[in-house]
Amino acid sequence: MTAQALAADTDVPPPESVVLTGAVKEPNSITKEELSRLPPVDVSLNAKTDKDPLQGTFRGVLLWTLIDRAGLVNGSEKNAYLKHTILVSGVDGYTVALSEGEIDPKLEGKQVIVAYMKDGKLFDGLRLIVPGDAHAARDVRDLITIEVK
Repeated sequence: MTAQALAADTDVPPPESVVLTGAVKEPNSITKEELSRLPPVDVSLNAKTDKDPLQGTFRGVLLWTLIDRAGLVNGSEKNAYLKHTILVSGVDGYTVALSEGEIDPKLEGKQVIVAYMKDGKLFDGLRLIVPGDAHAARDVRDLITIEVK
């Protein structure tokens, strides 16, 4: 079911898993429970949004960890891995893009996480948290897909 189809069905609860697809060797679905068993990363935010400030400490798993575990599929050209774009979508169809260079620890190594907890409390669904963005526009609620291009 697509993000748009899920968004159209108002009886669908917030997702508790995210699907990782695209240019990876092992596409998979990752549940909140599975995420909670991986090494946690805490990220503190104090950012603006169109509505209210977004503040707090989020706990989750590095986006890079999930992609690295699935195994990137690179082309044969020089530095092919630098061409990857990661599209992250929520159940409502809201989609943002990140570059591999932003999250790869060999490059910028930004601590972008797939979060399942805020200020010590589990929340419904999963959320992408992108620290360092002054406006928090790339934070995505109720994740449904991560697609590597």
